[in-house]
Amino acid sequence: MTIASRRGRPRTNEIDQLKLDFLRHALDQFLEAGFEATRVSDITRSFGMSKQTVYAHFGDKLGLFKAALQNAVDEWLVPLDGLQQHESDDLRGTLVGVGGAIAKTLMSPAGLRLIRISNAESFRLPEMAEFTDQRGHRPIAEYLCDLFARRLPVAVDQAGGAQTLVTVFLDLISGPARRSAWRLERDQVDIDQFIRHRVDIFLNGVQAAAISR
Repeated sequence: MTIASRRGRPRTNEIDQLKLDFLRHALDQFLEAGFEATRVSDITRSFGMSKQTVYAHFGDKLGLFKAALQNAVDEWLVPLDGLQQHESDDLRGTLVGVGGAIAKTLMSPAGLRLIRISNAESFRLPEMAEFTDQRGHRPIAEYLCDLFARRLPVAVDQAGGAQTLVTVFLDLISGPARRSAWRLERDQVDIDQFIRHRVDIFLNGVQAAAISR
């Protein structure tokens, strides 16, 4: 079955949706078996699509994998497009809102799936690690750099630049996602409570560093 053969001659938006569904399905197959062990014929047969259609759209298995991973990154980032909406005069509340949005996105099924497959394949496919970093990490880091430069200028100066604070902040809030991605998180995490606690640790550390100077 080809993309254009379901329900006769589908409209463009139906074709686009079918393509998205196929890319999600393909990524699940790659995650389950790994890139090397996954065959295009297995993906197409389980989805009900012809291999010829896949090769016409994506070129080969690597092209399909890249397209599936890129689509997953783009879908994963949607909730983070408006981090600035969490900003207020209350810096702690701002960081709780921003940190919560990031942590919940990381902890979503799509986020955990993306962490697993990126970690598993990034050594063999470094260009995909670069893509994931460019589309995922960098926009978040750039926003946080700007936020800290505006709201914590003294701490930025003490740290030798905003990027240090960004690294510390993201490391503090990303722990449950990293552990959950590899099924090491045994207990259900209360993300809201966790983020409030980690934001307090971050701000207390910033304050302590300012006092010690």
